[in-house]
Amino acid sequence: MFFSFISNLKAKSNRSRLKEKEFEFLFEEDNSGEYVVFDTETTGLNPKKDEILSIGAVKIKDNKIITSQTFEVFIKNTGEISSKSIEIHRIRPIDLENGESTEVAIREFLNFIGSRPLIGYYLEFDVNMINKYIKPMLGITLPNKKIEVSEIYYDKTISSVAQGNVDLRFDTILQKCNIPDMGAHNAVNDAIMTAMIYLKLTKER
Repeated sequence: MFFSFISNLKAKSNRSRLKEKEFEFLFEEDNSGEYVVFDTETTGLNPKKDEILSIGAVKIKDNKIITSQTFEVFIKNTGEISSKSIEIHRIRPIDLENGESTEVAIREFLNFIGSRPLIGYYLEFDVNMINKYIKPMLGITLPNKKIEVSEIYYDKTISSVAQGNVDLRFDTILQKCNIPDMGAHNAVNDAIMTAMIYLKLTKER
């Protein structure tokens, strides 16, 4: 009860800081029955100094991935992209030349997700990256409900793992859930694979 009260208080405080009324929909109750699985590709792993290069997302409804409604945006980046990060996500500076500005990309993303619950793998990082941009733009942080697939996987497997040492690496979870690796780890593919993990884990509850 106390935690629910604090949570409601924080939500109201967050909403009161919204600078643009056109984004009020982020705080409305979602009745779509849909979820949004999303992923970001970034220049590094520090939200304070690193930048988003691309955002990928897909919707889930009625235990199905709606592949006809995927979201992908590349963002122009003024900073340097290290060779190490290029190795991981295969995004080169030339790939971003026709990308959107950060503000346009974030606004498009917010319109895509609406007030739907968000699902992700190590979602906190991706949410922090989005918040880095929307806080100065709109005065708020993402108010959407958040669902972490690695937590669901952990809860389902902890009782059967010796010494409670659960391997939470993405590739391991894919393998254990018998989900094919789609190869290129771009934001959309990672979002789709994460959606498949979520459906596999929740169907077997």
